[in-house]
Amino acid sequence: MRTFIKNYLEAEKARREENGEAGFSLIELIVVVVILGILAAVAIPVFLGLQGQAEQTAQDAVAANAASQAAAAYAQDDAYDITAADFSNLAGGTAADPTYTITGTGTGIDDFCVSVTGPGDATSTSGPEC
Repeated sequence: MRTFIKNYLEAEKARREENGEAGFSLIELIVVVVILGILAAVAIPVFLGLQGQAEQTAQDAVAANAASQAAAAYAQDDAYDITAADFSNLAGGTAADPTYTITGTGTGIDDFCVSVTGPGDATSTSGPEC
């Protein structure tokens, strides 16, 4: 099939040169449009996947930062209550509508876990007990 198209295009090109015609034939234009369509069909899902992956990575980073914040608080005060912790500086968005929901469980520096839900596909967790 490929050889047929190649031979046909070469024959059309030779015919145009003999007759003094310039420009592209309809078949050449259709081939270009088909190739561009295939490239677009491959590229669009890749870009959509990158966006989801970036959202999940950002959510994982928020979980890690919240765990670091909790560890620092536990290091300063053994009686720190992670369940009542204020992670609003990490939640993003607005106070009324944060981008991430951050919750913590545990009672000490060795057994706490921070969970983050948000725009990512999966819940992100961080901490020694997770």
